[in-house]
Amino acid sequence: MPRSFTENEVIERIETMRRRRPDFKDRHITMSHGSGGKASRQLVEGMIIPALDNPALALLGDAALLDVEGSTIALTTDSFVVSPLRFPGGSIGELAVNGTVNDLACLGARPLALSAGLILEEGLSSDVLEAEVQAMAAAARAVGVPVVTGDTKVVERGKCDGLYINTTGIGLVAEGRMLGPGYVRPGDTVLVSGTIGDHGMAIMLARGELDISADLDSDTMPLWDVAQALMTAVGDDLHCMRDATRGGVATVLNEIAMTSQLGVIVREDQLPLRDAVVGASEILGIDPLYVANEGKLVAFVAPDRAEEALAAVRATPQGADAAIIGEVAVEPEGRVLGRTTFGGHRIIDMLVGDPLPRIC
Repeated sequence: MPRSFTENEVIERIETMRRRRPDFKDRHITMSHGSGGKASRQLVEGMIIPALDNPALALLGDAALLDVEGSTIALTTDSFVVSPLRFPGGSIGELAVNGTVNDLACLGARPLALSAGLILEEGLSSDVLEAEVQAMAAAARAVGVPVVTGDTKVVERGKCDGLYINTTGIGLVAEGRMLGPGYVRPGDTVLVSGTIGDHGMAIMLARGELDISADLDSDTMPLWDVAQALMTAVGDDLHCMRDATRGGVATVLNEIAMTSQLGVIVREDQLPLRDAVVGASEILGIDPLYVANEGKLVAFVAPDRAEEALAAVRATPQGADAAIIGEVAVEPEGRVLGRTTFGGHRIIDMLVGDPLPRIC
């Protein structure tokens, strides 16, 4: 059944956040504006949203929700500029398909079709291009979502780092399905579908910029099976899902806390982390909570259904390492707190700067 009783609250929260939009005052674009953190928010909400403002865009979700003759359609788009093009566990072609499928999945939308736009640099090896097209095709077949249209452009040598890909996806939301930060409630349990930080650190190791040898693959994978398992297991007691890409889990939690105007408490000793991610993060001085993922989602579930939800995720091939990592509280309003292993608390803020550029 749809939770229509929350509609006015959702609208009120959106309007509150719109009134708090930051001003964009930077004179030039920097790499930080692509990090998914504070600088990205200032760019998007301070410049782009005011110019293009409309009700669908105002939600600032993973996808727009459109009412089409009584059906709810989800529409999303994403661009991929990862460097290097191939990395342990995946490549830009596979990433482009999975990333767009995941944006749809986290709104509860069954992916229907994709488009693909290719920006090619003069001099790119045709073998490299064919490998990435084949990677896209394999990823699309694996999740059962065809690439039905696209575009190709070529720019001069030196004007593009080999290959950039834009993918757009369309999906169908089941009748009555309502997910998003506005439906998060105090007491909700926060769970993550697996180990965090794998993708960002795999990219850094692949670049050879760190004197570290580690067996670490990107986690790029489609999340529709995980999302479907959650929706089937707990129904309307699933309140929100987000895939933790740029800016990592910390950025997703901050965005949800700010939109819902609730607090999120993270149990840091419960975070699922691989040893290689912990070690690389310590060397770089980066909190793994801010490191990007490309195959993990964060879900907010009613507390009395949390264990059921966790079991459902762990039963999927993509969710074996899922864990409960925290809960939602009334305070601190619009903030994320980490409960440390020593029993204290620390503020987990939005990402500042861009410590790991070009990771997706």
